Amino acid sequence: MPVEFLGIGGTDDGSETTPRSGPAFDKQFTLRLARAHQEHGWDRVLFAHRSAAPDPAQVAAYVAARVEELGIVLAHRPNVSHPTFALRTFATLDQISDGRLTVHFVNGGDTHEQGREGDFLTKDRRHSRTREYIQIVKRGWTSTTPFSHEGEHYRFEDFRSDVFPVQRPRPQVSFGGSSPTAYATGGAEADVYCLWGEPLAQTAEQIAAVRSAALAAGRSVLPRFQVAFRPVIAPTEELAWDRAHRTLEAVKAAKAGAAPVRRPPAGGSPENPGSRRPLEAAARGDRYDRALWTPTAAAIGGAGDSTALVGTPETVAQALLDYYDLGVEIISARGHDPLTDAVDFGRHVIPIVREEVAKRDREREAAEAPRRPVSTLAAR
Repeated sequence: MPVEFLGIGGTDDGSETTPRSGPAFDKQFTLRLARAHQEHGWDRVLFAHRSAAPDPAQVAAYVAARVEELGIVLAHRPNVSHPTFALRTFATLDQISDGRLTVHFVNGGDTHEQGREGDFLTKDRRHSRTREYIQIVKRGWTSTTPFSHEGEHYRFEDFRSDVFPVQRPRPQVSFGGSSPTAYATGGAEADVYCLWGEPLAQTAEQIAAVRSAALAAGRSVLPRFQVAFRPVIAPTEELAWDRAHRTLEAVKAAKAGAAPVRRPPAGGSPENPGSRRPLEAAARGDRYDRALWTPTAAAIGGAGDSTALVGTPETVAQALLDYYDLGVEIISARGHDPLTDAVDFGRHVIPIVREEVAKRDREREAAEAPRRPVSTLAAR
């Protein structure tokens, strides 16, 4: 099976280790980062959604019109617009990008962050809304006749879009989460299911849970899987681990001097299981499997993709192949130095993984090929 690489389409040069040097939407840096991904072997980049950040749909359109081959993944929270408006936004962006769009639906795992944009539903109600929202978007992308809808969260009459995606029958939909409700939502609706980087055993458990939910929803084509990491690479193992520890200290120092982005939850534990699981892994140990390192997750508080893979490019590539062997087809990765790390990972890690995947595919095809009967003419 193929392997794909997803990077982060940031709009400024800041990270958990360093403050940004310019505005929240630095247009020149945004293009430099996107072009660096395209030029160094990445398949697509994600434009994330945060309540205070530049509008990801407009940033994605800006990049898509200027970077002609890179795939676009647009993060979208259903609370910020009506689905009939959103599906036209997505279809227009797919037109601008000539069919390079994937939409990543974000249910929302932090009540404080959701409340900043007027969303006060409970978590389970948000999942119910997201599932209904995705269903409406899919139908609007493909329906050539007007349709009406009356559901738990949305009601409209006689709607038909006049703009359709380039991709047929529709763009891909991705979704993520680590709760049974999330498994049910994504298992039923997602083409790609997204997970944070965890130890191999726990990743396998989540993959099995999502596949079970997809089968329970009656699907014959199951979701593909994506896992996200923060790679820390260097020419030698010693240098990589030295860099990892320096990165961790920089994360701690930056966090100590920054205003909190999220309100600390009661009891000090994140609300969403997706953030709690890396923290639980960090509490059990610092290192797992071939190269997984959890202290960065503990330092960041489990927010987002926070676990690291540490080592030489060869070590990190082999660690990624371990996840590939579990059934992970999409690798999401971003460093703590957004531009430099995107280039280094593209130059030194992606080619190794692609070569190994191609080799395994050839070996599997050869093993599965039926034995050809020996010609009787050749035996004479």
